Amino acid sequence: MLDIRVIRENPELVKERVRQRGGDAWQLVDRVLECDETRRQIETEKQQLQSERNTSSKQIGMLKKQGQDTAELETRVRAIGDRIKELDVAAERASADQNDMLMGIPNMPHAACPVGQDETANPEVKIWGEKPAIDNPKDHVQIASELGLVSFEDGTRITGSGFVVYRGMGARLERALINFLLDTQTQENGYQEVGVPFVVKRECMEGTGQLPKFEDDMYGTEEQQMFLIPTAEVPVTNLYRDTILSEDSLPVKMTAHTPCFRREAGSAGRDNRGMIRIHQFDKVELVQILKPEDSFAQLEQLLGHAESILQKLGLHYRVIELCTGDLGFSSAKTYDIEVWAPGQGKYLEVSSCSCFTDYQARRMRLRYKDANGKNQFCHTLNGSGTALPRLYVALLETYQQPDGSVRIPEALVPYFGAESIRPA
Repeated sequence: MLDIRVIRENPELVKERVRQRGGDAWQLVDRVLECDETRRQIETEKQQLQSERNTSSKQIGMLKKQGQDTAELETRVRAIGDRIKELDVAAERASADQNDMLMGIPNMPHAACPVGQDETANPEVKIWGEKPAIDNPKDHVQIASELGLVSFEDGTRITGSGFVVYRGMGARLERALINFLLDTQTQENGYQEVGVPFVVKRECMEGTGQLPKFEDDMYGTEEQQMFLIPTAEVPVTNLYRDTILSEDSLPVKMTAHTPCFRREAGSAGRDNRGMIRIHQFDKVELVQILKPEDSFAQLEQLLGHAESILQKLGLHYRVIELCTGDLGFSSAKTYDIEVWAPGQGKYLEVSSCSCFTDYQARRMRLRYKDANGKNQFCHTLNGSGTALPRLYVALLETYQQPDGSVRIPEALVPYFGAESIRPA
């Protein structure tokens, strides 16, 4: 969440930056300040009453020693105590209201973030490789079905629409990709691999910003107090919630492979064919926890770590920067990597790399002790390194051969154990 001190000191700046995202969340700023003022007035009155009660209590002791009547003064002290209890309740309510409103205000976009209403305003910042020249390319659904790699029908039968089953060489290809992604990030880019639970507490989802805004997209259990993870970002970043790190331990760089679960509520009308948009998918995630002064420079490095996957696999892609109106709720700056899928005739997002500044860290109370011994909030980054289904789609469609086989890129051959997938 945003720092209340920043809102107090620069309310108009905060409103303007949040307004650039679109929507009406910027209107919460004035309401937060009103609540904050009420809360501070309550605290001031409480402190004054506590001081008066302490003074009166001392007077009662002195008067009793002198044998004087203290009944009236004791009545006053009891009244003060009752009022303090009322103020405690009011302060707790005001703090809760203020926190709820702060949770509803998204992060401020970076000052240099391109301003725009939606994805049509996202500038393209990089293109790598060339679109493969394939005459009448098949799409992944046809390729996977002909080679027996993926069963869409089985997924629907055992779970429902939006789920798939990998079979035979298809399952081996998925496993090969996962191992390839993890080895690249751990052996070449310095990330520590972690294995995390796939179910998290509600507070963890709040910590990284998925809740409360996106609750309809999530799979909740235990009366919405536990959730299947929508991304490894949630459990991995929350490994350090309520933690104070030493400055010399930063940056922390972690990677994890997990399944991801998303209802994709409201996605009707989007392209849901095949594996483009499914409710359970695997992903290798990259997370960094670091000092504020390093975060935006490290975002560029993290982007390179995600890009390296597509370069090793020889897949054509582009990088776009998200404009203010297309930014994720918690992000201050985001790059999306979109891989070319010949059978779709379009780019597909396979990675989103973001800097959240201290927005998530404040929600998680994640701090570090600086050189002066002062506790500071960390900055957090995360990126997909990468999501599996669309990478799988691009791989099948890019390396399809005229004889119906699919060639395996050289970098992946040691993991897959063969140079191609051929019809039976």
